[in-house]
Amino acid sequence: MTDEDLLARLGEIDVDAGTQDRLHARLVSAAGAAAVLDVAYRTVDSPLGPLLLAATDVGLVRVAFAGQGHERVLAELADRVSPRVLRAPDRLDPVAVELDEYFAGRRRRFDVALDHQLSSGFRRTVLARLGDIAYGRTASYAAVAEAAGSPRAVRAVGTACATNPIPVVVPCHRVVRSDGSPGGYAGGTDAKEVLLALESPEGSGRGRL
Repeated sequence: MTDEDLLARLGEIDVDAGTQDRLHARLVSAAGAAAVLDVAYRTVDSPLGPLLLAATDVGLVRVAFAGQGHERVLAELADRVSPRVLRAPDRLDPVAVELDEYFAGRRRRFDVALDHQLSSGFRRTVLARLGDIAYGRTASYAAVAEAAGSPRAVRAVGTACATNPIPVVVPCHRVVRSDGSPGGYAGGTDAKEVLLALESPEGSGRGRL
């Protein structure tokens, strides 16, 4: 039973919101103490819309846009990482703070620990190279393919970027087409353009869709 199922049942017993919050906090605390909380998650507001953040004990494992379906993403995490998924906002506070700083134009590099278990093989190799693209700069798919050791794997680089499980923090938005056009993005082309504008020298640090 997920925490949402439990809280739904509590709602049927006519428990007020404050009591539900306290019970949920106790549930999170008990799950952590019993080592049965494998994936903690929360949502945060951003200029790109609500973002789902999820983390394991290793680090941030998933960032998802609303258009990707947060409930579907949570179900995928339960299948691929662990069924012990629980809303635990405090666990994601450091990530939320760094994202706020980034969107406000006060942070150029993320320092949070990352868990790359949702990527493997060449895709993980590609994502590992994206941190080499400096804030405010872009690189072509072809250039990333060459940096990843497979110059002909341009299409595979595109796939790796499109399936990046930790967008924004792992900056696949900095990879563009050879002609300079943005190319695709999991959060949509508009979201990619907002991020590129935010990081441009002329960016205000407060772009919004």
